[in-house]
Amino acid sequence: MNLSQSYKKETSFFVFGPTFCTFATFFAGMEKVVGRFAPSPTGRMHLGNVFSALLSWLSAKSREGQWLLRIEDIDRGRSRQAYADLLMDDLQWLGLSWDGEPVYQSQRSEVYEHYFQELGQRGLTYPCYCTRADLLATQAPHESDGRVVYPGTCRNKTPQPGVPAATRLMVPDETVTFVDGHYGKHSVNLAEQVGDFIIRRKDGAWAYQLVVVIDDALMGVTEVVRGCDLLLSAPQQIWLAELLGFKAPQFTHLPLLCNQQGQRLSKRDQSLDMASLRERYSAQEIIGLLAHQAGLLAEPTPAAPTDLIPLFSWDKVPTNSIIMK
Repeated sequence: MNLSQSYKKETSFFVFGPTFCTFATFFAGMEKVVGRFAPSPTGRMHLGNVFSALLSWLSAKSREGQWLLRIEDIDRGRSRQAYADLLMDDLQWLGLSWDGEPVYQSQRSEVYEHYFQELGQRGLTYPCYCTRADLLATQAPHESDGRVVYPGTCRNKTPQPGVPAATRLMVPDETVTFVDGHYGKHSVNLAEQVGDFIIRRKDGAWAYQLVVVIDDALMGVTEVVRGCDLLLSAPQQIWLAELLGFKAPQFTHLPLLCNQQGQRLSKRDQSLDMASLRERYSAQEIIGLLAHQAGLLAEPTPAAPTDLIPLFSWDKVPTNSIIMK
């Protein structure tokens, strides 16, 4: 099979649970912007998560669009419903209300299985027996983000029945060009800069790249706003969406909030997580601070998200990382 050809289906599907209907029919006449926020419930949200949520919310609401919430809880070992409840409470407290009911990825395995099987039947996947140590030993991390481009070690290996294996999707030697809503034009060669990527882990868990593409398409998401550390994921998600017959959303990436050491904020930065912040600041103080960092306010004065809608523009948002002091 020639992987350089463009794989497209004439129809795609809108799926929640076992129910299927045509995507085009369901969203006929719906032209509104549909954004989303898709946190993982593996800990308390930190200020960087809130920054991403706020700009995503403003980008959609400034154009009278919808903003959906998806709980990305496919990592069963680390995800907790208690964290999901806390992050939803934090969003409501901040004034970042979502449209519709939250979607839980843990409840959508049947949907993912459908598309996983399709890719396998088309001869586009193969089992991978490599360990992380194997991968790190073969090649230095790619660029500056710690990525290792998979060299295709197992692509032509004979399958070993009964041996635990991840499943990889073969990528063509093809360049994907897209225009990011904030960082402009990017071109990425899938074979050289991405490599064959995992769509199901050895333990059977679904991989991020597969499920996010399926869910964004089936939820009708037209715009994905997220941190620029995921910029290199955009071309593989655009390619995979087309492979499955979906229209890829517009990708808009935003600068990262970093600690004073210049490291991206994470759930380890407990002084900047929502538990700590809610003890020290009001919701409007937090929103005002983030709006100031985003270039929407001249000073970090308290504000509600709705106050910022008429002020929002991507032209005001910086492109360099933002150091939180």
